[in-house]
Amino acid sequence: MYVILFGAPGAGKGTQAAILAEKTGLVHITTGELFREAIRQETRLGKQAKPYYDRGQLVPDDLTIAMLLERLSQGDCAGGCLLDGFPRTLEQATALDEALVQEGKGIDKVLYIQVPQNELVSRLAGRWNCRQCGSVYHERFQPPRQAGRCDQCGGELYQRDDDRPETVRRRLEVYFQQTAPLIDYYRARGKLVEIGGDKSVEGVAEDLLAVVEGP
Repeated sequence: MYVILFGAPGAGKGTQAAILAEKTGLVHITTGELFREAIRQETRLGKQAKPYYDRGQLVPDDLTIAMLLERLSQGDCAGGCLLDGFPRTLEQATALDEALVQEGKGIDKVLYIQVPQNELVSRLAGRWNCRQCGSVYHERFQPPRQAGRCDQCGGELYQRDDDRPETVRRRLEVYFQQTAPLIDYYRARGKLVEIGGDKSVEGVAEDLLAVVEGP
C-alpha cells in the first residue's frame, strides 16, 4: 500500500506519520531524509542532488522522482510506504503517478489532516522563548507560572518573529495556496480522505489507522 500524508504546519503531521508508520509497518519516507541518505551513501542520484541540496535549492522533480523510485525498490518497501512531504506541487503529483504506473504501482490513499486555520495559528503562534536560558514555553500547552517570566531563571520571555501570529498566517496562506490543487487532484481521483485534526493525538491516530486498514 502506498499512502500520502498531507497536513498544514501545526496539524501534527510529523507526529501522526511516526505513529502510523509504527502501527502499520509502512516505511516512513520524507524527501529531506531521502536526500540526506542518498548523499551520505554517495549514490549516483545522491551525487547529482548534492549541489542543489548544498545550495538550499529545490532538487529538480525528475531527480526527486528517480530517487523516490530507487528507494521504493528496496526490500523494506515491499509492503508499501508512507510518503511525507511529497508531492509538494501538482507537477510532482502527476510525475509521481506516471512513474509509479510504469512500475506497476500506484498511490492507494491520500490522507489529509484538516485543522481549522484559527486553531493552527493558536498552536503555532503560542510559543515564547526565554532571552537568558533559551527555555521554550507555550501559552496553551506549557505556560510559565508567571506570565512573561521564565520558570527556570526568571528571564524575560519573548516571541520570535517566525512565531508571531501575522507571520504564521502568511505561512499558512502559502501552504494552502500550494496544497489546494493537490487536494483537488487526489479528490477527483477518489484517493483523498479528510481526517479531522482538532482531536487529541490519540483520536486523530485512530481515525488515520481506521482509514489505512479499512477497505
